[in-house]
Amino acid sequence: MILGHLFGLYTHPKQEWRAIDKEHEGIQSSVSHILLIALLPPVFAFISSVFIGWRIGVGAPIYLTQGSALAMSVAMYFALIAGVFALAYLTYWMSHTFGSTPTYTQAVELAAYTATPLFMVSIAAIYPQIWFLMIAGLIGIAYSVYLLYTGVPILMHIPEERGFIYASSIVTCGLVLLVSIIAGSVILWNLGIGPQFSH
Repeated sequence: MILGHLFGLYTHPKQEWRAIDKEHEGIQSSVSHILLIALLPPVFAFISSVFIGWRIGVGAPIYLTQGSALAMSVAMYFALIAGVFALAYLTYWMSHTFGSTPTYTQAVELAAYTATPLFMVSIAAIYPQIWFLMIAGLIGIAYSVYLLYTGVPILMHIPEERGFIYASSIVTCGLVLLVSIIAGSVILWNLGIGPQFSH
């Protein structure tokens, strides 16, 4: 299963990318990995917002009602999955510009593996302090970007110099997607579909 590569990606990423490139496990394996790993952020966000409470500065922790937290967690889950597939499509769409001819499965594999550290770092939500979550999030983003830069030349079969520019373009698209998801959340919030706080 695709989860078997996780340890290698954290200990020796370049060798693991080469192993992934040799044994493409297919779209079903990549999709199952995304569906499983994307559960982590919504589950930990639900637990922290309902049972632990978020602390913003000094003062009492803020809790969400179970119904509100569940609705937001489900929305987050589908947004994360959509984001990974959108990133995979953009990776595939841009590939010919950089002299690469990957299959869509390769693009999905790349997106799934590079998003994994960012999703896994969501375990930090069980200590819902803003400063701690910011540090954990930055670590997750940094390692995801590192995996992307090391994986693109290997998985897309292009020279490292061209792979650097290609990966930079993917990072830019990823940031645009992130901003789009945040903007969508703000719009929904303004329409009245926002969190409900428990007292």
